Amino acid sequence: MNPTLAFARRHAGYLIFAVLVMTIPLYLSDTYYLSVLAFMGSRFMMALGLSLLLGQAGQISLGQAAFVGIGAYGAAILTTRLGFNPWLALVLAAVLAAAIAGLVGIPALKLKGYYLAMATLGVNEIVYILIVQLKGLTKGTDGITGIPSLAVGGLDLTTPKAYHLLVWGVALIMLRFALNLSRSRVGRSLRALRRSEPAAESLGVDTSYRKVQVFMLAAAFASIAGSFDAFYVHYISPDSYTITFSIILITGVVIGGLGTIWGAFWGTAAIVILPEILKRVNQDVTNLVFGVLLIAIMVFWQGRTGGLRVWAKGRLHGRAGSAVVPPEARGED
Repeated sequence: MNPTLAFARRHAGYLIFAVLVMTIPLYLSDTYYLSVLAFMGSRFMMALGLSLLLGQAGQISLGQAAFVGIGAYGAAILTTRLGFNPWLALVLAAVLAAAIAGLVGIPALKLKGYYLAMATLGVNEIVYILIVQLKGLTKGTDGITGIPSLAVGGLDLTTPKAYHLLVWGVALIMLRFALNLSRSRVGRSLRALRRSEPAAESLGVDTSYRKVQVFMLAAAFASIAGSFDAFYVHYISPDSYTITFSIILITGVVIGGLGTIWGAFWGTAAIVILPEILKRVNQDVTNLVFGVLLIAIMVFWQGRTGGLRVWAKGRLHGRAGSAVVPPEARGED
């Protein structure tokens, strides 16, 4: 078979998705909706990191908003106070977020389950408090204004159309990386770690290293997304990086499905587009209805899918009604 044709067939889903996303500005001219879709792109970056951390490696984090904030504030401070080039500031902020994640992850990732969740929640709260209290650096609750735009030469990349193409272009690169990683030896070792850490260690997987590695990667993804948002909005404040935001991100990943990288997209679509639809219906009850709908999706979508697979697997093994646990319920593929 022709190598080009073989490549196209193997990556058909990704290529179709990329074409659809990148051609949206050709037939959508409304700047508001383009901005919403662009913000969806940055949320997708955050969700991809969480999908690798939680879905592939089975390590829960309630502190992703902290790394989004580190990216946003790092980029803002480096550009507005130190005069760094925005692109360099974005990269340095991502390196800083990954380094902090490494330092935090070495002790925190020795914990498991609820204890790990509480530890990462504490990281989120510490970062939030530092942002609020270090007023000389972050301007506290007033936030930072005057953040410059991203540009290439004289081309401003923060117009709605340009920002959409930029953010989704980077998100597609991250998606390709995540898909390749999940299919690689590293991805297999992460899934082995998620299924059983002792079993993974018996197979020669350095579980401590892998956990810290994927934690740092998820932090870098979140930081880059936070920097993009800061350069587009030109203003940031601490209220955007609370534990609530971390929980919303995790909710999106879980809704989309933990067993697949593509689930990060569907979950992101739910947490970004659904509130926009609800705002058009009734602004006053948006949060209430959004919360109820998320619970309903979790119960009926995730629950019924798992139940059907339990039943089907039980039938296949001749044990209808037996307690056969599906891969999703165990956190497996």
